[in-house]
Amino acid sequence: MARTRAADYDDKRQAILDRSASVFAEHGVDRASMAQVATYCGVSKALLYHYYDSKEELLVDIIRSHLEELDAALAAVDDPALPPERRLRLLIGQVLESYRDADHHHKVQIDGMKTLPSDKADELKALERSIVGRVSAVLLEVNPNLDASRPLLKPVTMSLFGMLNWVFMWFRPEGGLTREEYADLATTLILEGVRAVK
Repeated sequence: MARTRAADYDDKRQAILDRSASVFAEHGVDRASMAQVATYCGVSKALLYHYYDSKEELLVDIIRSHLEELDAALAAVDDPALPPERRLRLLIGQVLESYRDADHHHKVQIDGMKTLPSDKADELKALERSIVGRVSAVLLEVNPNLDASRPLLKPVTMSLFGMLNWVFMWFRPEGGLTREEYADLATTLILEGVRAVK
């Protein structure tokens, strides 16, 4: 007879994901062990292995859930009927809002992807492409010349994500700039730059 799931299975799994992200971010993906994760989560190794068969499976789930949440959050605010400048501002703001309280998850995504076998990494890269593609399409609306004679759309899009993806390294809420203000600043920088690209 198959073992039934506890009523709080999903809640416990989510708690393990969140706490594991902290362990991987603080100790490094390569150095963190399942024993450390179990200790930090306050569970036995046996219980941890009930939820995840391996460290790799846990790592993939941390990254997948982080990317799926970001992709869904962007889809929720994206309105193709809006002017592209306003649409871009909403997307940038949502990326930064989604990164709030997700620094460890984001660091695990950046550091952990390169440690995964290609089949697992490819699945996660497809999610990344969905996120990047949504923003890229709006940048192309702002300046259709980005994809004309020279392929500039990708460098511009990745420059924007470079600005956003490393916010966790320097941003501090008490630093005098809110996330909303930084979203405005990043939008202005990218829009002014995009309009100037020939």
